Amino acid sequence: MSSKSLGILYGVLGVVLFSSKAVMVKLAYRYDVDTLDLLLFRMLFSLPFYVFILFLIRKKSSKTTIVARDYAWLFLFGFVGYYLASYFDFLGLNYIKAGLERIILFVYPTIVVFLTWLIFRKKITRVQFVAILITYLGVLITFWDELDITGNKVLLGGFLVLLSAITYASYLVGSGWLIPKFGVLRFTCYAMIVSTICIVIHYLVAGNWEFANYPWPVYAYGLAMAIFATLIPSFLVSAAIERLGASNFSILGSLGPISTILLAFVFLDEKLTNWQLVGMLIVIFGVTYLSIQGKKRANG
Repeated sequence: MSSKSLGILYGVLGVVLFSSKAVMVKLAYRYDVDTLDLLLFRMLFSLPFYVFILFLIRKKSSKTTIVARDYAWLFLFGFVGYYLASYFDFLGLNYIKAGLERIILFVYPTIVVFLTWLIFRKKITRVQFVAILITYLGVLITFWDELDITGNKVLLGGFLVLLSAITYASYLVGSGWLIPKFGVLRFTCYAMIVSTICIVIHYLVAGNWEFANYPWPVYAYGLAMAIFATLIPSFLVSAAIERLGASNFSILGSLGPISTILLAFVFLDEKLTNWQLVGMLIVIFGVTYLSIQGKKRANG
């Protein structure tokens, strides 16, 4: 198998496994688990693996000099990109379906474009502007139809998941210059450890201390999220990006909403209306169009 084919395979598997997280969260919520407890389980169960990986790569030296300020930025990006983004996402899933959650999260590339313009004053091209309009039209169609079905609670859930997308996009925009300094593996491990520390502190301050009183499926879902929706896909995606490049991999990301919707249909019996399916397809088209045009510009 060629390197490109292997990259596509890794990318597809990574996207599908990442998209399974929302379904596992919804399944765990059937046992009335607290949001912070579930997030704590996910991060604590994955923590030993990231620490072990850091131990394995401890002798690999960085290509550039790392100073104290770099570690401060790393802590900030771990706080924003993994802790805040995950917390908002888990909270939002209390109120909306897994399929809708993935569609809203999927707009993060358009938020990256906005933030790049806002922070770095990088001009938004006509192609980007059209792609953004298409994408948000799709979200509006999907979201509006959901309001007709479930009422105003979906507004809160949708807003929380949108905050998750914004914080994750902020992480992508801000950490791009830092990742090459540490390397993908070391940076990912450090960021996940920072996130776990933040969640533990949050729990010490605001937790209900009921984490030992849940039925065993809750812990099973927490462990499954840690391994199959966090650890394994994080390295599959890194391997895919290494072989395909970030722009090529971003096109594979369009499988995320489709995968979540199919998994939610099978395991949660979630159904989408015709208008929601239309909205989903519009969102996928808008983001894929943005990714493809970005790739063309990058290739000159």
